[in-house]
Amino acid sequence: MLPEPPERRIVTHWGSYRTDAEGRAVPVAEDPAPSAIGRGLEAMSRSPARVLRPMVRRGWLENGPGGGGRGREPFVPVSWDEADRLVAAEVDRVRRLHGNAAIYGGSYGWASAGRFHHAQSQIHRFLNLAGGYTRSVQNYSYAAGDVILPYVTGSAAGLSFGHTPWSEIRAHARQVLMFGGMPARNTQVNGGGTQRHGFGADFDACRAAGLRMVLISPLGDDAPACDAWLALRPTTDVALMLALAHEVIAAGRVDRAFLDRYTTGAEAVLAYVTGAADGMAKSPAWAAPITGLPEGEIRALAQSVMDLPTFIAVSWSLQRARHGEQPYWMAITLAALLGTIGKPGLGFGFGYGSIDGIGQAENAYSWPKLGQGSNPVDSFIPVARIADMLLAPGGAYPYRGETRHYPDIRLVYWAGGNPFHHHQDLNRLVRAWQRPETVIVHEPWWTATARHADIVLPATLPTERDDIAASGREPLFLPSHKIAEPPGEARDDYAILTGIARHLGLEADFTEGRSAEAWLRHLYAGLPALTGQGDLPDFEDFWQGTGLRIDRSRPVRSLLQRFRETPERHRLHTPSGRIELYSQTIAGFALPDCPGHAAWLEPEEWLGAPATARHPLHLLSTQPATRLHSQMDAGPTAQESKIRGREPLRMNPADAAARGLAAGDVVRVFNDRGACLAGLVLSEALRPGVVQLATGAWYDPVEPGGLDAHGNPNVLTRDQGASMLSQAPSAQSCLVEVAAWTDPLPPIRAFQPPT
Repeated sequence: MLPEPPERRIVTHWGSYRTDAEGRAVPVAEDPAPSAIGRGLEAMSRSPARVLRPMVRRGWLENGPGGGGRGREPFVPVSWDEADRLVAAEVDRVRRLHGNAAIYGGSYGWASAGRFHHAQSQIHRFLNLAGGYTRSVQNYSYAAGDVILPYVTGSAAGLSFGHTPWSEIRAHARQVLMFGGMPARNTQVNGGGTQRHGFGADFDACRAAGLRMVLISPLGDDAPACDAWLALRPTTDVALMLALAHEVIAAGRVDRAFLDRYTTGAEAVLAYVTGAADGMAKSPAWAAPITGLPEGEIRALAQSVMDLPTFIAVSWSLQRARHGEQPYWMAITLAALLGTIGKPGLGFGFGYGSIDGIGQAENAYSWPKLGQGSNPVDSFIPVARIADMLLAPGGAYPYRGETRHYPDIRLVYWAGGNPFHHHQDLNRLVRAWQRPETVIVHEPWWTATARHADIVLPATLPTERDDIAASGREPLFLPSHKIAEPPGEARDDYAILTGIARHLGLEADFTEGRSAEAWLRHLYAGLPALTGQGDLPDFEDFWQGTGLRIDRSRPVRSLLQRFRETPERHRLHTPSGRIELYSQTIAGFALPDCPGHAAWLEPEEWLGAPATARHPLHLLSTQPATRLHSQMDAGPTAQESKIRGREPLRMNPADAAARGLAAGDVVRVFNDRGACLAGLVLSEALRPGVVQLATGAWYDPVEPGGLDAHGNPNVLTRDQGASMLSQAPSAQSCLVEVAAWTDPLPPIRAFQPPT
């Protein structure tokens, strides 16, 4: 048995908590800036929306596998033994009749900060033992960047790892350009959990050191503070970067020595920027009507990047748009023209302010994790193409220069994550979700994913199980104690899958003879070999303490600094071994929406598009300040932000006045893909023509495929790849209209069990 800790602690993605004398979860004293999201831990554990028993859709139970009634039909409770047998039989049926590629193993990494009770690891381990499955690659956060960077700089360094440290930026830069901002709301969370929220202190230290912080975003509060705000039109950052590059070239400030030694393809880029290639100089005069910024403001910004040592930061959000590869490629191009790449504290970087921990010291070791085994099935899709896959089995699609074909999925098995939150054009996803023969999910709550399933298995929350947690951005290995009893018959994913594996004859391989507690001890025992730290307390002492600190971080070094110092020794993993400002490989793919160098390509939906007349507002579906994605939406922090039960929509007062709208109104937000209701908030922090609706309100259609009563922006966003290269999500390219809602308000049913 695990020893009783003197103080119970729980680690979540949005912070670490301890139980007080009344048993309530409160932030640990070590956290200088705790998130308010944690206020909802107890409320979410006992929420009326909890799934309490294994449930099966009535039509599926009575008639056998087949869609058509998902999201409409009632559920029938069954025993765990029957649920285990049903799931095992369905996995076996599909793999025998259609092959393992017909099983889609859906999961997403935010279900738990734990190293063992990690839903994605658990379900993938199980499915690999069962013969494999079709998997997804990339993620919804930065898929376009993850694809383009290896072609340009040889790896994804500087995207989710390998960042230039804040300490170097503070010491060497005198200006930071924040393309897409650095919103503090995003830094409440971190993969693997966090104990010390550090972004605010790092940002404040840069300001205290005298750095000029320039916010380039349609949202004026997209950073904790700024010295200048350039309120450009959404998705036009590439046009602005091109104009800055034009001015650098025109002023004769291009670092030719850097281009010659460290890059390839610069001449093609110079010809494009100056207009020698196409007759159109990408000057500030050209960029002004595209970006909506005054020409003089663009010229002044260009002068500042020539006068001040500048770090160019680009958020993850900018690449979640049509042609989302281009702002990353162009940021690298601009930094290359200036010759700052690899200099301490200068150059470029991505994701600062997108989650907490980016720019902090990174561990020089790995933490233990549950092994997933190997997948014998070589079938995958880009993560954001799930609806395409379900709607067009066998259909061809381009991806990274290949023509691939979608598998014919008969079984979707999902554990961890909520596709009815992450995915775009939810009405289309509802139609696609009817196509598989069976959908099985592990869920703590009656989310839209659970409501659109055939078999729902009640899963525990991180507060309801013992685990260990660790992040690659903190040198801390933390116990995470069970602080609440699971309601009803909820089980952790390991227990659920163990029961199913038993019916398939896989239990011994899946468990390796270990209980959950034995696995925690096993993972802890592997810590010395991974970290090089041999003098560790025994597990009992660790479990009763507040965590281990293992200080062995990577050397303080800026992104691509080693390459700049010795490019011959530290060649990049590109064909040329250099930074490819022009990629022969990508040019050879002949893709109409991703040419061989960074370029301005007009999205189908932006404020300069013909569709603007019908839908004249650009919708930004940002990350929420009150929850993690859709997690904790029923908690008090999120609920207190609602307006008459609806998610708040922010709008510039001038846009509201033109529509006869007032703060507190319930409005209908709509386009040709769908509509939702939201509560109106007015703010001068938004550029006119732009509205902001955070993601994560639980999808709550009044009728299947109809009006969403709750304010989920993904009924409005476009389900189209960023380009044929990456097939990444492009949610930020979205036009809408907003009008007053005058009919009776439909009730919010998202947090009620289905009838």
